[in-house]
Amino acid sequence: MKTSSFLKQCRELLAGMGAAQREAAASLTCLEVQELENIFALLLLGAFVGLPAPPTFLSVELLPFMDREIRILHQRAEDAHDMLAEMMGSLGADG
Repeated sequence: MKTSSFLKQCRELLAGMGAAQREAAASLTCLEVQELENIFALLLLGAFVGLPAPPTFLSVELLPFMDREIRILHQRAEDAHDMLAEMMGSLGADG
């Protein structure tokens, strides 16, 4: 009886360790996907930050896949509160 209880506890322990390892692998995969999306955005929109731009035809073909990244970049730009940009924006485009 004691042997079967011990084996049962060992199985439960190993099952818990396996679940923890799968969870860690899944979370690392999600993190890697986010980083790859950031790299993808930098490759296509890198000209805005001074990186060499890819060929235009390639950027235009991949642009439909950038919807989420463009929304994120737009939101970050709105939240940045850049004083110089606000001052230049208040001057208007009349000049």
